[in-house]
Amino acid sequence: MKFRYAMVCSSNQNRSMEAHCLLKKQGFDVSSYGTGTHVKLPGPSLREPNVYEFGTPYKHMFDDLRRKDPELYKRNGILPMLKRNLSVKLAPQRWQDNAADGYFDIVFTFEEKVFDMVLEDLHNRDQVLLKSVLVINLEVKDNHEEAAVGARLALDLCEQIEAVESWEDSVDDILICFENKHRRKLLYSISFY
Repeated sequence: MKFRYAMVCSSNQNRSMEAHCLLKKQGFDVSSYGTGTHVKLPGPSLREPNVYEFGTPYKHMFDDLRRKDPELYKRNGILPMLKRNLSVKLAPQRWQDNAADGYFDIVFTFEEKVFDMVLEDLHNRDQVLLKSVLVINLEVKDNHEEAAVGARLALDLCEQIEAVESWEDSVDDILICFENKHRRKLLYSISFY
């Protein structure tokens, strides 16, 4: 694969990790991140989420929730999700803290708010390399079923991007073709490192 990809959602748990897992299995050079201030997972009620710091190992979250209420977190899909995440990487990472990871050619976000935060962060970084980066928002609801659909759509789009010599020369055609094929509207922007 010729391009480096980043998958970004709010907490680096569901949407970005589902896509990261699928693309990694397909041999893509991919990383994943969240843009939130904390990692939030559903709790026993909307007012009682489980909140962790970025960098808290997925294994720690898994063990913590299994200890608190194994039936609830198995039934709502959180324990299986964390088990999947464990197989991909150690812990959730925050996009705004990823400068040491190098640059990415293509960044996927799965929510418009996250798209805006990624663009703002790129704009605020020192643009030393003046290397272009394509940021694409593929709107995906934050549930397990939609995350799986979003990951397959992201894979399809990544395969189309990989098939061209230079995404810069073909981006409009690729995205229009994707939108027509899948009946999904994409937001995108070109930024710089």
